Amino acid sequence: MEAQRKLINSVDRCVDEALVGLVRTSGGLSLLKGHRVVVRSDLEALRGKVALLSGGGSGHEPAHAGYIGRGMLSAAVAGGVFASPPPASILAAILCLHNAGSSGILLIVKNYTGDRLNFGLAAEQARNHGVIVDMVIVAEDCAFDQPSKAGRRGLCGTVFIHKLAGALAEEGCPLDKIVTTVTEVLKGIGTLGVSLSPCSVPGCLPSFDLPPGDMELGLGIHGEPGIKRSKVASADEVVKTMIDHMTNPGSQSHLPLKSGDSVVVCVNNLGALSCLEMAVVTRAAIICLEGRGVSVARVMSGSFMTSLETAGVSLTLMWTDQEILRLFDAETCAPAWPNLSTVCVSGREYTTEPPAVGARPQDDTHSEGPLSPVMRRALEMVCSTLLQRQDELNSLDRAAGDGDCGNTHAQAAKAVQGWLRSHVVPGCPGQLLSVLAGLVQEKMGGSSGALYSLFLTAAAGHVTEGQSSGAAWATAMHAGTQAMRRYGGADPGDRTMLDALCPAVDELMKLTTAPPGGEMAVLQAAVQKAALGAESTRDLTAKAGRASYIAAERVTLPDPGAVAVASIFRAVLESLEGQK
Repeated sequence: MEAQRKLINSVDRCVDEALVGLVRTSGGLSLLKGHRVVVRSDLEALRGKVALLSGGGSGHEPAHAGYIGRGMLSAAVAGGVFASPPPASILAAILCLHNAGSSGILLIVKNYTGDRLNFGLAAEQARNHGVIVDMVIVAEDCAFDQPSKAGRRGLCGTVFIHKLAGALAEEGCPLDKIVTTVTEVLKGIGTLGVSLSPCSVPGCLPSFDLPPGDMELGLGIHGEPGIKRSKVASADEVVKTMIDHMTNPGSQSHLPLKSGDSVVVCVNNLGALSCLEMAVVTRAAIICLEGRGVSVARVMSGSFMTSLETAGVSLTLMWTDQEILRLFDAETCAPAWPNLSTVCVSGREYTTEPPAVGARPQDDTHSEGPLSPVMRRALEMVCSTLLQRQDELNSLDRAAGDGDCGNTHAQAAKAVQGWLRSHVVPGCPGQLLSVLAGLVQEKMGGSSGALYSLFLTAAAGHVTEGQSSGAAWATAMHAGTQAMRRYGGADPGDRTMLDALCPAVDELMKLTTAPPGGEMAVLQAAVQKAALGAESTRDLTAKAGRASYIAAERVTLPDPGAVAVASIFRAVLESLEGQK
């Protein structure tokens, strides 16, 4: 097994370079020279107020330096990846905050032995320098039913403490009151994580093996495995399992939560879940809690305390009341704190009624006219042709696309056939084109459905029952083609359906000056131009559509969209010739 690849320059320098990257992009942050310490750039604003210092191993970004700023932390100390920071750097941070004129310093420390020892040593050394300093240990992990002597681990609930303590400090509260308040709040915070993959420290192998299809419940944030392994389930089931475990009264680590309580929820990406997955899990958490009668006051969803590239999520619940919410909602300029709504999540109407839309064109009742039989026969011939060529179009598409061109055209043909069986063909050509536009938009799907619907919609306004001459049809076809070019972004020569359509439409424009009785000759010439245009795509380099992403030498067959267009023209011509 090889160490996981990471986009870094050096295993030894990655932490220092990451800290530089953070402070260079955040005007409110500054690096303490000679240390892995990030401080507020406006340290003078701390005069007379309590300063907050936190930190720990790197690899949990944006924790902790991302939470530095007015209303949250005053400074953060970073260790190596998953390693506690050294006491000398912690002491340097404390003295920096003390020298800025702070009235006292609160250390917010996650419950890990190395962090407790090093922050504790620095605190004792600071007291010998006359600094007023206190420490709060965050230990809100709900994984273990019977925690060992080491106690519960400190996890993402630490971020809540940063926020509440920061709000109190900004208001000028004394150190002892801040400690008392957050210590009480900690009793109502619980966190549990689940993972679909391990992570790996730069330069090292993955921290544990997790077979595909398995998930780990109750893991920590330093690559350590969890307490239980099971098969991956749906997001709803996983969230229910997590909340059941967190609130199980049989566990010494459980969060006492009952119906009628109100909570703040943090859905924390452990590193590698997609935003889509995170949104699904967030929905599941809200619904699960509300199903238990718990009111969700606020929700944070995103990356707040990660574990490198772990594909997992942790849920943190914090019991809340109006005072806690007031502190939670207080303003902060910390770069990693999200821009949250202050509206209660539960009870808020989160859907909006769409505007009333008239009946679909294909559902309208129409009246037949003299052209109705002609147009019906043309449509029947087009549909029959597309169904016959379904496999051929699919085969052409497999060479340069996803192999479904024939299927999508067949879906449109079947939709039109179904409509023809239960409807009369309107005598107004424009109404028929609108019907067809609605059918292909709904049934055809993909970019082809959108393109055909654009063509038909733009063409529909140019032909009416009283304006259905060859010239009117030519103008309508030209308008449809221009709409496809304008919105689709392709042009003739790009190896698309336009290579068959545009030459044919250009030929049809001769209908505007054709002598009486000359219409069929123009149509025959247009059909020939469409066929030649489709065949020419063999030698064209694709500049639009999926084929544009494939090497030109691999694309040697005609474009299936162009072949389909040529087939449609041929079918229309044959239907008209058969009705003479």
